[in-house]
Amino acid sequence: MAVEMKVPSVGESVTEVTIASWVKKDGDFVEMDEIICELESDKATFELPAEAAGILRIVAQEEETLEIGALVCRIEESAEATSTPAPAETPKVEESAAPAAAPAAASGSGEIIEVTVPSVGESITEVTLSSWVKKDGDTVEMDEIICELESDKATFELPSPSAGVIKIIAEEGAVIPVGDLVAKITAGAGASSAAPTPAASPTAASTPAAGKDTYASGHPSPSAAKILAEKGIDASAVKGTGVDGRVTKEDAQNAQKAAPAKASPAPAAAAAPAVSEGDRGQRREKMTSLRKTIAKRLVAVKNETAMLTTFNEVDMKPIMDLRKSYKEKFKDIHGVGLGFMSFFTKACSIALQEFPTINAYIDGNEIVFNDFTDISIAVSAPKGLVVPVIRNAEKLSFAGIESEVIRLALKARDGKLTIPEMTGGTFTITNGGIFGSMLSTPIINAPQSAILGMHNIVERPVAINGQVEIRPIMYLALSYDHRTIDGKQSVSFLVRLKQLLEDPMRMMLQV
Repeated sequence: MAVEMKVPSVGESVTEVTIASWVKKDGDFVEMDEIICELESDKATFELPAEAAGILRIVAQEEETLEIGALVCRIEESAEATSTPAPAETPKVEESAAPAAAPAAASGSGEIIEVTVPSVGESITEVTLSSWVKKDGDTVEMDEIICELESDKATFELPSPSAGVIKIIAEEGAVIPVGDLVAKITAGAGASSAAPTPAASPTAASTPAAGKDTYASGHPSPSAAKILAEKGIDASAVKGTGVDGRVTKEDAQNAQKAAPAKASPAPAAAAAPAVSEGDRGQRREKMTSLRKTIAKRLVAVKNETAMLTTFNEVDMKPIMDLRKSYKEKFKDIHGVGLGFMSFFTKACSIALQEFPTINAYIDGNEIVFNDFTDISIAVSAPKGLVVPVIRNAEKLSFAGIESEVIRLALKARDGKLTIPEMTGGTFTITNGGIFGSMLSTPIINAPQSAILGMHNIVERPVAINGQVEIRPIMYLALSYDHRTIDGKQSVSFLVRLKQLLEDPMRMMLQV
């Protein structure tokens, strides 16, 4: 009889996963609950345990993307599954083997102790599992270091709360909230490995001594590897100060590129080729789940919408004069600065209510109109583009909008945005001007129908009442779905924005 294993549900917003790697090979015998592969979503990586003991028959290959509920593999239950307990029963025939068999039996039914992320400070809500010191299935002693955890402030070690056999739950590189499960330890299971042979104790004693040079020696943690890759430094050239010589994040940050030192050992006969190889180096990095998700969604928008972009320009002098006059007083009263984003967000919320089609979206054969304006603000975070949402922007004051922008931007920078904070927007604003963009055609943030692109402010000569004057001008771009929004509506929306921004008093009086 074959047991079919399918992709489990891993969250409400996750609809598909990727087979990151197979731990077991096709045709291998697997035990029940043994890890057979790693699955990766756009939010996390997790392990898939076997649902039965038997022969593994792989259906989905590595790097293949599967929907929730899709078939991953089959496990053929065979006689081999029942033959494995037989050797454990054999020692019962001899009286001398009974002491060894008793701990072995106890290990299978021993108490399961859960190892969770401890609280390491009031302001720290999550940590990164930088490296495992122990492997899955290893025997650990009480208070023995099993892994390294890394917060945004420090790196620290996690000791084992009990002696036994460890079962790893969280993967290296995973971001884990404080209090979440990291591993499980079967208490007392370690006794079975030490009790059968008294001679094992000397070898066990020699193992820690040799532990100074283990598989971890010279290997960087995931965060350290990323920093070293960005600096172009080989990990073997960095001395690790972590457990067993592992290269930590701090080691990577303090490492300096030593190109001349690396080139000096080999310049004897082939100095010229060494230089040319260094000049023409290449490296490959696997796309993150977030980057793959962004790419997939942007391509889908281009293929599934009738996207068009219209442009206009705004004289920013009135807003700049207003900010110059009141920014200090505004900050003293409200505790936040008066930025350009609050003016644009407020202007968009007013214009969206006057042009409800821009604030709508297509759902099947229907158009859904929103009576509220949830404005998404595109933010470039360290791990990629994220779009947090300012809820009910039409009801917020300038100070309220600025406070929300700062709060969401800080959470995006620290990677602490939640799924609800990034979903449900009705219209998006993206500001390429902070990077120096003069003009662009932004891509719609599905399922929304439109997105506004802000650009850099440049002084240009313009005609004012028949006179040429130098004014700070910004180009605006509105990309929209032509299936729901006509050209007249898109142009009128931009003209209304221009009116509101060039005469900010209109926003105050809503005229």
